[in-house]
Amino acid sequence: MASFTKFEAFSEHLAEGVHDLNGDTLKVYLSNTAPDVASDAVKADLAEISAGNGYTSGGADVQNATSRSGGTTSVTGTDVTFTASGGTVGPFRYAVLYNDTPSSPADPLIGYWDYGSAITLQDGESFVVDFGDALLTIA
Repeated sequence: MASFTKFEAFSEHLAEGVHDLNGDTLKVYLSNTAPDVASDAVKADLAEISAGNGYTSGGADVQNATSRSGGTTSVTGTDVTFTASGGTVGPFRYAVLYNDTPSSPADPLIGYWDYGSAITLQDGESFVVDFGDALLTIA
């Protein structure tokens, strides 16, 4: 499973109340551009792969929710499956998590998973972004 890396601006956005990680719509999109954790802050900063053949621009809703145990809060989500249909999807290497709800800043980035090398889905193939136990944990 790919490991999660957060964007530096996420912690600032969190402290400023930009994110409601329980109520806002979090989405994951695919990119083949290497993220820059120090300077990428919003979706417009990090290119998305082209839409088509089963991939929708903007990515997919992760159906996020939060839960707390003591002083630790987990943000969970439903794994996302992308399936190529009518042609190829990709190439992509990164699955990028962002918040689709805020307007200022619009579409702030949260973090990403790096799959190590570019992936291209052939017609009929699927790729699952597996979030494990949680999208992220705040302790």
